Formats: sequence, structure tokens, C-alpha cells
Amino acid sequence: MIRPVFEKTLVRAGEVRSYQIRMGPNGWEASKKDEQTIAHHHHEDWHQVERTLTNFEIEIETLRAEGWRDS
Repeated sequence: MIRPVFEKTLVRAGEVRSYQIRMGPNGWEASKKDEQTIAHHHHEDWHQVERTLTNFEIEIETLRAEGWRDS
């Protein structure tokens, strides 16, 4: 069973960026998607998840300051 830990989608002028962290049976899956790329990372250590979450939050705040809005 996969459970969401963090999900956020931002939009601006038709562009979409999504951030997700999900917990699965073998650890956590983190993904970041935009119009051109999809990045997936598998974490087995919660401290890695915390770092990824912090990085996502910093990037999201930067995007909001640039005019991106929550979807």
C-alpha cells in the first residue's frame, strides 16, 4: 500500500510543476515533475526524506514568489 506523505502542484501561465513524496512497502518515493522532466528518487532513510522535503519546500516558496500558485 502506498500512502502520500506530501503532494503539491503549482501552476503559472499554463505550466505545471508537481512534487510528491509517498511511503511504500520498501521506503519512500520522491518525485518532481515539470513540463520537460520527471525526477524520481527512492529513499530508505527518513533523514533523506526530510532533506528532500526541505528542498521541495524551499523551491515551492521560491516559485510562489515568482508568481506560481497552488493548483
